[in-house]
Amino acid sequence: MIAIFGAGAIGCWVGARLASGGTAVTLIGRPRVMSEVANGVTASELEGGVTVTANPTTTTDARAAAKAEVVLVTVKSAQTADAGAQLARVLPADATVVSLQNGVRNAETLRTALPGRRVLAAMVPFNVVRRAPGHYHRASSGELRIEDGPASQIVVAACKAAGVPIEARTDMAAVQWAKLVMNLNNAINALSGVPLATELAQRAFRRCLAANQREALALLAAANQPVARLTPLPPSWMPRMLEVPDAAFKLIAKRVVAIDPEARSSMWDDLEARRPTEIDYLQGEVVALAQRLGRPAPVSGALVGMIRAAEAGGRRDYTGDQLVTALEL
Repeated sequence: MIAIFGAGAIGCWVGARLASGGTAVTLIGRPRVMSEVANGVTASELEGGVTVTANPTTTTDARAAAKAEVVLVTVKSAQTADAGAQLARVLPADATVVSLQNGVRNAETLRTALPGRRVLAAMVPFNVVRRAPGHYHRASSGELRIEDGPASQIVVAACKAAGVPIEARTDMAAVQWAKLVMNLNNAINALSGVPLATELAQRAFRRCLAANQREALALLAAANQPVARLTPLPPSWMPRMLEVPDAAFKLIAKRVVAIDPEARSSMWDDLEARRPTEIDYLQGEVVALAQRLGRPAPVSGALVGMIRAAEAGGRRDYTGDQLVTALEL
């Protein structure tokens, strides 16, 4: 059995897909979400692909993870230590725990909380949105990645049985940093107040993302941290691609990543729901890396401050030109 701990949009989508392939799945999540999916979960695909409805077991009780061979942790990064503490009280010694989260530190946080247990890093490259109660829709393209090794084979087999693309990797640190560089757009999208596709169609917003990515990639190069290639373009080419005129970007972007017209970033969702964001685990990680290297990170630092202001009720409706000005680009 696979348990999904902290099942929200990503967890419910993954759980429904795995259950549709014949895997026994238990979703463990907040009462509101679990009440919505108690009678089934629908998972739909980008651009009208396969839609499945499944009936995984649902509960709010962490003790349900005690019967799992594998636990996929899908909580927000700030909740990882608490998730690990809850799991430490119930998991058998031979269980495998998989961090299916944003950021680059969550697997290590879980290892600290779960000494002696197998903890693997994994990565979700795509966005999932809640279309309706119990209906979760994959709104961008990409395939799952998981740390390679014998302990990952249960997850790989379950994904293949369900038709969910997944790749086992030996370079998960490089994969996670590559995802973080892509996820720097989460804050920009949250501050724009518009869907991802609308934001990325405007060169001014893309200039902001390009500047932030260049800053992060330069710091990673200085730290000798490899960054994996997750799209048809190498990471170092992405800022240049973002800065091309709108008409050219529209043609190129279709080959790089597909995005549902209504999709928004998870950070926008957090601000909308008045939840703390993951800014400390995205731009905040870039700022922390800069501090370790004794270098500046002005774009990341400014975006951290603007998201902090938005969390306190500040602006979330910047135009692209206003954001360019605010970031002093």
